[in-house]
Amino acid sequence: MTHLADLTAAEAAARMKAGELTALAYADAFIARVAEREADVKAWVHLDPEYVRTAARAADERRREGRAPGPLNGIPVGIKDVINTADMPTQNGCAYFKVHQPEHDAGCIAQLRGAGAIIMGKTVTTELATHVPNKTHNPHNLEHTPGGSSSGSAAAVACGMVPLALGTQTGGSVIRPASFCGIYGIKPTLGLISRTGVTMQSHTLDTVGVYGRSLDDLALGVDAIGAHDSADDVSYARPRPNLASALAEGPSATPSLAFFRSPAWEKAEPAAKEAIERFAKALGERVVDVEMPAFDGIVQHHNNIMEAEKASYYGPLLKASPDGISPSLADRIRYGETVLARAYIDGLRARDRAYAAVEDLLSRHSAILTLSSPGPAPKGLGSTGNAIFNGMWTLLGVPCITLPLMTVGGMPCGVQLIGLRRDEARLLRVARWVEQNAQRITI
Repeated sequence: MTHLADLTAAEAAARMKAGELTALAYADAFIARVAEREADVKAWVHLDPEYVRTAARAADERRREGRAPGPLNGIPVGIKDVINTADMPTQNGCAYFKVHQPEHDAGCIAQLRGAGAIIMGKTVTTELATHVPNKTHNPHNLEHTPGGSSSGSAAAVACGMVPLALGTQTGGSVIRPASFCGIYGIKPTLGLISRTGVTMQSHTLDTVGVYGRSLDDLALGVDAIGAHDSADDVSYARPRPNLASALAEGPSATPSLAFFRSPAWEKAEPAAKEAIERFAKALGERVVDVEMPAFDGIVQHHNNIMEAEKASYYGPLLKASPDGISPSLADRIRYGETVLARAYIDGLRARDRAYAAVEDLLSRHSAILTLSSPGPAPKGLGSTGNAIFNGMWTLLGVPCITLPLMTVGGMPCGVQLIGLRRDEARLLRVARWVEQNAQRITI
């Protein structure tokens, strides 16, 4: 029998709707899993079991009273600790914010509460969602990193301490941890999910994403929080997404995938290269090798924009409290201050050229196929791994999904699919086809 903590969010939501499962029983299963695994994995920075149980009882009461429970009624969600919560501290993995208690929920948290979700707690982030590691371990092997910066969110979902979690991505902070931890992750189009109340590192890049244990989970989570927010400059007006229905429909035709090794290819580990090439080959004629010269230099362009904007947002914190920022992050902030305006503008122009190439490519193919990370999670906690397979897509603001369909050296390694801006529906349908038709690769 499946342990309740191993039910996906979508499975649990269906059982609750059918009256076969209570929110309290579901929440208690996760509380027990936290008690079992947290001492080793260290995914949480704030979690109050009684708070969770109280919220679960309220969810059950809403359902009993027929008060139109939302799509996430009774579903616990872990929240990366750079996302403001009015009833929990938001410490940003940083000494500067050690006693920070927001007065208001972030926009995406308000949407979660409106959908009936239980805010399970705050998950560990690297310092200010940057490259500086924190305490979390990879649940598949505690000697390896879970990735970053959404370390706790990915690890908590991976070991069944919560069914859904939110992360954020500026470089590779949603997709890479999902790849390393062997779970599903989506970084949607820039602006699909509100960033109001999320600690800002880069207004050009920062994107809220979702972790789950199935594609249905990703659809359920994005549907619940994908509302337009006029307070976020990149948010765009549109109907609320209905990705769950799109996913259930499946693709209208057999997809065609463009296998793009990308400028990151030389940084990939040999075994990971072999794995993704075998994966692509096994799909046969549905996969076509492609090149995009417009991506030349894209890694450096992303880095210039990210570091310059990081210096703009975090520079004042460093000046206000030099002791509140780690020496490593302080060095990155100072480096960002040296990025020339010309390099920054060149990066924005390169983004437009590269996206035009993607639009042209995806007029002939259904999605782009590539690695989610250079390989499996590196051993050691001194680094969160290389985000080189992710930053270029974050720069373009396109939706990305990682699927846990490969194992390399005994550890998970993800397959990444990329689509057009604002077309998560097609990307999810393609991902479902890939999941159902692909050969899982183990090397």
